[in-house]
Amino acid sequence: MLEDLEQRTFRYFWETANLENGLVPDRYPSPSFSSIAAVGFGLTAYGIGVERGYVSREAARERVLATLRFFRTAPQGPEASGTSGHQGFFYHFLDMKSGHRFETTELSTVDTALLLGGVLFVQSYFDGADPQEVEIRRLADEIYRRVDWRWAQARPPAISHGWSPEAGFIPYDWIGYNEAMLLVILALGSPTFPVEPAAWQTWTSGYKEQWGTFFGQEHLSFPPLFGHQYSHVWVDFRGIQDSSMRARGIDYFENSRRATYAQRAYAMANPKGWKGYGQDIWGLTACDGPADMELEYRGERRRFHSYSARGPGLNDDGTLAPTAAAASIPFAPEIAIPAVMELRRRYGEHIYSTYGFRDSFNPSFEYDVPLKDGRRVPGLGWVAGDYLGIDQGPIIAMIENHRSQLVWRVMRKNPYIRAGLERAGFQGGWLEEKP
Repeated sequence: MLEDLEQRTFRYFWETANLENGLVPDRYPSPSFSSIAAVGFGLTAYGIGVERGYVSREAARERVLATLRFFRTAPQGPEASGTSGHQGFFYHFLDMKSGHRFETTELSTVDTALLLGGVLFVQSYFDGADPQEVEIRRLADEIYRRVDWRWAQARPPAISHGWSPEAGFIPYDWIGYNEAMLLVILALGSPTFPVEPAAWQTWTSGYKEQWGTFFGQEHLSFPPLFGHQYSHVWVDFRGIQDSSMRARGIDYFENSRRATYAQRAYAMANPKGWKGYGQDIWGLTACDGPADMELEYRGERRRFHSYSARGPGLNDDGTLAPTAAAASIPFAPEIAIPAVMELRRRYGEHIYSTYGFRDSFNPSFEYDVPLKDGRRVPGLGWVAGDYLGIDQGPIIAMIENHRSQLVWRVMRKNPYIRAGLERAGFQGGWLEEKP
């Protein structure tokens, strides 16, 4: 089952990307712009594909080179159109063909970091003497070194969510536990524009409001599971601790394990009485949904959502996403693997198809109303029509980390990841070993 899911998910990236520039669509089969985070996951998937024999190393090299050459040469500047990024960062969404900014999307610091996760993975993975592999390493280095992290500190030492030519910096900063842990680590590890260690202290200053016991698990909470998964795709947090985790006596990997168990416990308690939730059917995260409207469910008005971040106590409208359980497999395989298998067994081809799992489904949504996305399946409720790149990426990467630790092993060799972790105050575990 895991092998089949991994291979199908790999094909999402391999078959939907633009061969000319390497851009990966945000979603498929709906017509879509590219998500730069999905490109980062795609670059990671290509190395996995080589290891698993899905594609040759030569074919993967060519795809990676097309991608890195595009990002290295794509126009940068403060202009509102005709560019792909500014100050080394990239716009959240890019036109699939031109590679330029899509409409008025923001210059995204966290999505640039997720792109760079893939860029640094291929830098460390393609370590041979072949001229193409030498070029991959050079381009990856240039792309990472160009990012001016200090510029993004609109309110130092915090790092802003992003910027736009029209409005300047977004008035929010990355403070508190969520998916942006990798962003701060990369900003600390930069050899060219590093932020000060105070950026990490500012990030962790939000933890005091997030630490607590939720559904029997004491941990740093962030309701959607993607916040407990994204940074862990590339960074092996097992056995390494910053001062916050040392004080709690755990590491971030253990924190994600507890968050996974808390989500399962929430589904078993099912306080809202949604259909399907249970011991092996669980998983709330950011995903597609059926519609934005209020409807009556079991005698009371409930609000349903289209694309939204979901979690216990956050927009829980009965919509479940397979990526939530699948990307949690390294943390808690004993509950996540049975969940993935039960999802496929119970819902079959309606949610499991060409590229693995469709993004989401909602067994409770059986209303005859206009849908934002997807379709109704008699007896099964609503099912998404698309696969999403940022939900597919963690599936293949985390299954591979569970099976072989490939991404973690490769990234432990990356000097920038190590430098960022050490400047954030991480100690112990593999950081004590010689690189």
